[in-house]
Amino acid sequence: MTIDDEQRAALERAFAHAVEHLQRLDSAHVAATTDLATLRARMMKPLGDDPMPAAQVIDELAADARGGITGTAGGRFFAWVVGGAVPAALAADWLTSAWDQNAGMYAAAPAAAIAEEACGAWLKDLLGLPAEASFALVTGCQMAHVVCLAAARHGVLRDAGWDVEERGLFGAPPIRIVSGCERHGSTSRAIRLLGLGKASVVDLPVDDDGQLRPDTLAAELRRGGGGPGIVLLQAGELNTGAYDAFTEMIPIAKEHGAWVHVDGAFGLWAAASERLRPLTRGVERADSWATDGHKWLNVPYDCGYAFVRDRAAHRASMCHAESYLGLTAGAREQMEWNPEWSRRARGFPTYAALRQLGRRGVAELIERCCDLARALVLGIGALPGAEVVRAPLINQGLVRFPGRDTDLVIAKIVASGEAFFGGTTWRGHRCMRVSVVNWRTSEADVARVIAAVDKALRET
Repeated sequence: MTIDDEQRAALERAFAHAVEHLQRLDSAHVAATTDLATLRARMMKPLGDDPMPAAQVIDELAADARGGITGTAGGRFFAWVVGGAVPAALAADWLTSAWDQNAGMYAAAPAAAIAEEACGAWLKDLLGLPAEASFALVTGCQMAHVVCLAAARHGVLRDAGWDVEERGLFGAPPIRIVSGCERHGSTSRAIRLLGLGKASVVDLPVDDDGQLRPDTLAAELRRGGGGPGIVLLQAGELNTGAYDAFTEMIPIAKEHGAWVHVDGAFGLWAAASERLRPLTRGVERADSWATDGHKWLNVPYDCGYAFVRDRAAHRASMCHAESYLGLTAGAREQMEWNPEWSRRARGFPTYAALRQLGRRGVAELIERCCDLARALVLGIGALPGAEVVRAPLINQGLVRFPGRDTDLVIAKIVASGEAFFGGTTWRGHRCMRVSVVNWRTSEADVARVIAAVDKALRET
């Protein structure tokens, strides 16, 4: 058997297993059905001395993993903001692996570089961001925060007369970061990774809707007495989907010379919908924005997007040159805008998803998820023994089960295989969080899941 024949056999087996998995999504348990010990016993086997046929490896991998794959690709997974993969994006991701491009620079992967350029332009247009903003395709919103806040670190210290890339942070003017208290933990990790420290963050109280109030922000910025500053705002809070009032907040931050960064991991996508766009009004006046593709755009992992208004600060914070690289005149070199040297050509799935969906398809996907989230939360909340804590503003909602142990009810639902939810503690209440972000979720799924929750409540 030639190597080409072996490759073909392995790919054919992978295709067969993939199709089987996708065909079973509607009937299979959403949660994993094989326990930790069993998976370890199957997969943590001694590494053999001799080679194995590639097709056999794939068959055995599929067998060993059976029952350990959650149904995140299907329409009844609501625990976290986890999308699926629209058909063109999934197929493009397979091609990405087959092409095996190092998308670090144009010379190594010309088509990948141009696909990213197209994605950057399309995404800025869809999300209503400034056309002049720079961008980077990274592993997810976590690294998008790192890229954006690295640019912010450079920009505010540059304006204070300090070159952080050359001199580091020792002796630098301290950077003060101001945020609402209900921010996502990924911003904390980015702040730690960048050496700014959690102690540099002032978490301010938010109102009943989860918004940071303009007067609260203004008072804190006045109290800070100037100096380098960054303000973190949210487009879609984790539990409730709340949006900060960008039209009011950003001018206040600018008045005090602060860089404004927006965490829009999923909520920034509302800008692509005419119906939901008012939620993001004014967001384009910020300095940087972070969002995910593997959430609401429904492309495979890993894919996040960072956008920065100040192109010079963005490039200076990331760029590194070596004589052997062979950079191409006139090309956009990806490694000048993101922290990775060797990187997957993740622009291809984004390119394919955007072309498959088009403007109208993206808007319809977002609006449909929001409508289904509302139907699901209100439907569960109408059941005996359930209560709506927060109805969805967009695609996130909270319910709880007074008189019962919420985590036990969630466990009962998950064990049924009908749906996968997760718990959260929000303002002292233990709740079940509902997140609808998958292109496959349907009205039939919503009805099926409400019935499963009703059954779990009657049995708990």
